[in-house]
Amino acid sequence: MASVSPSLASALQSQDAVAVALALRNDGVVVPLLPGDGPPQVRVFRRGESDKYMLLLFSSPETYVTMVPTEPEHPVAQYDAAQLLDFLKQNVGVLEAVWFDVAGPYAMQADPADVIEALELPRA
Repeated sequence: MASVSPSLASALQSQDAVAVALALRNDGVVVPLLPGDGPPQVRVFRRGESDKYMLLLFSSPETYVTMVPTEPEHPVAQYDAAQLLDFLKQNVGVLEAVWFDVAGPYAMQADPADVIEALELPRA
């Protein structure tokens, strides 16, 4: 099971966008994967018949399970800042939103371009 990001959970609880960005840069994030055999693939979600997708990210595997408790499998991976940035840059054209802990009490939403910008900021 992937590790937990307590700094992301704390940032979401305080609804602090800057702290969320720092947590993504420093601790990484839990990313849901498609179940099945073969190479791991990030699971994205679509709202109804929309032609765009949402990337749902989580502070822990448990927060993902809370969102889809009846599914038989809950594969996840821990992405660091570079992995998340790479995925977002490759898929920015098909993503309408990035959601954090969407099933939790402290969900937040961000524009994919804003997350990319936060991850690309030079380190101090």
